[in-house]
Amino acid sequence: MSSELDILALYGLLVLVLIVVQVLFAMSQVGLPRLAQPRDDMPRLTGVAGRMERCVANSVTAMALFAPAVLILAAREGFGGGTLLAAQVFLFARAAYALLYPAGIPWARTGVWGLGFFATLYLYIAAL
Repeated sequence: MSSELDILALYGLLVLVLIVVQVLFAMSQVGLPRLAQPRDDMPRLTGVAGRMERCVANSVTAMALFAPAVLILAAREGFGGGTLLAAQVFLFARAAYALLYPAGIPWARTGVWGLGFFATLYLYIAAL
């Protein structure tokens, strides 16, 4: 397995951890019985619980964009030094994002989001 694929797997694990953390914060705010019910009338999560919910949604979207780029490169045997660096930047940026968003640090969060976005964009360009 290439390092880029390893990074994809590591990011998948990060997203799973974020989901567990998000559920724990939501549970502390609304309780487990409420989370176990249909979410038709779920109250809006606020504070860290709300930011974690949005962080998870954004992280899943990032995975939906990052994974195809890595898999296309794998299928085309297009990995190289630049793609490895881009994947590493993506993973670092997304890990930083996962810490900064729940902490409520807006400009740094936006900066690392941009790093991850442009790293993903680079992977698609490299796949062409």
